[in-house]
Amino acid sequence: MAEKKRFTFIDEFRGLIGVMMALGHSNYYFNSAWLTLDPLDPFFSNLPQFLLRYMGYLCAPGFLMMNGAMIYYVFHRRMKNGEGLGSIRWGFIQRGLFLIAVQLVWVNASWGGFSRLRLGHFGIIATIGTSMLLLIWIVTWKWQWRALTAAVLFIVHPFLLKIPYDMDGPAHYVMQFFVDSGHFNKYPVLPWFALAIVGSVMAHFWFEGWKDPDIRARNSVLTGLSLIALAYVVRFGHGFGNIFAWDTFFSYSFFLVQKYPPSLAHQLWLSGTVISLVGAFSYIDQRSPILRPLANVGRVPLFFYAVHIPLLSIFSRRFGFFYHEGAVMESLIGWVVLLAVMYPLALWFGGVKKRSRAWIIRMI
Repeated sequence: MAEKKRFTFIDEFRGLIGVMMALGHSNYYFNSAWLTLDPLDPFFSNLPQFLLRYMGYLCAPGFLMMNGAMIYYVFHRRMKNGEGLGSIRWGFIQRGLFLIAVQLVWVNASWGGFSRLRLGHFGIIATIGTSMLLLIWIVTWKWQWRALTAAVLFIVHPFLLKIPYDMDGPAHYVMQFFVDSGHFNKYPVLPWFALAIVGSVMAHFWFEGWKDPDIRARNSVLTGLSLIALAYVVRFGHGFGNIFAWDTFFSYSFFLVQKYPPSLAHQLWLSGTVISLVGAFSYIDQRSPILRPLANVGRVPLFFYAVHIPLLSIFSRRFGFFYHEGAVMESLIGWVVLLAVMYPLALWFGGVKKRSRAWIIRMI
C-alpha cells in the first residue's frame, strides 16, 4: 500500500504564499492608493508601493501550481492504493465544486464584510476549483503530454484575447470565464488552468523523478531560471506575449507584467519563480527548521484564506478603521496584527483537521 506522506517543503512554500497574500490584502484595505488604482491597469508612483503590490503577483500562480502538484500526488497515491479512477475523480469533483461554492457564497460576501451576497462573481478560489475539475481528466497522462498541453494553452491564450466581444452582452460571461478579465471574473480559467498543469508536471519530478533533495533543489532552480530567462526574451520582444508595454529596462513598467488576464510573460516569469522557490525551500528544509513555522499556515491554506479576508473587511470596511486611509506603513502594521491573530487560528485548525473525519473539515 502506498504510504500517505506530507512534503514539508510544499507546506512551507504554501505558507509563504499565504503570508504574502495576507500582506497584499492588508494593503488593499489599509492603503489609500486603492482609491485611484485600477487593478486591471495599475500604476505605481514609488518603489515601496510598487514592491507592496508586486510581491502579491506570486500568490495566485503559486496556489494554482501547488494545487496542481498536490492533485497529481494524491491522485496517483490513491491509484497505488488500488482505488478506482471513478472513486478518485468523484472525490476531487466534490472538492472542486466545494471550492466554487466557497467562492460564490462565502469569499465574495466576505470582501464586503458580509454586507451582501455576491453570487454573480467568479474568483480565484472558484478558478482553482474549476482547474481541479479539469485536471483530474488529464492527470494520468505522461508528464510530456501535460507539459505540451500547458505550452499550447500558454501560446494560444494571447490569440484568444484578440476575439472581440460585447462587454455588456452575454458573451462577456463566456469570455471572462475562459479567456479575459473583467468584473465578472479576473481569473479566467484557461491561462490559470495552464499553471495548474505545470504544477502537476513538476510534481512528477518533485515527488518521483528527483527524490534526492539536492538534485530536486538544483534541478528546480535551473528549470525555474530557464523559464524566467524565456520570460525576459518574451518581454524584450515588446510584442507577442505582452499586454502592458514598457518604457526602459528595469523600470516599473518592465517588471509589471500583465496579471488580469495573465500575459505570456507573466506565465513564464511567475511559474519560473515558483519552481525556483520550491527548489530553494526543498534545499533549506533539509538543512534547517527555519521555514517550519510557515508549514502551519501551508497545511490549511483554504482556512487561512477564508478567515483572514473577513477579519480584515469587518474591522476595516464595516467598522471604518483606516479603510483606504493609510499607505505602506499602515499596510504593514495591519499585516503584522493580522498574522498575530491568524497564526494561532491556523495552528488550531490544523489540529482539528488532523483529528477530524468529518466531510466538511476534510473539504476545508
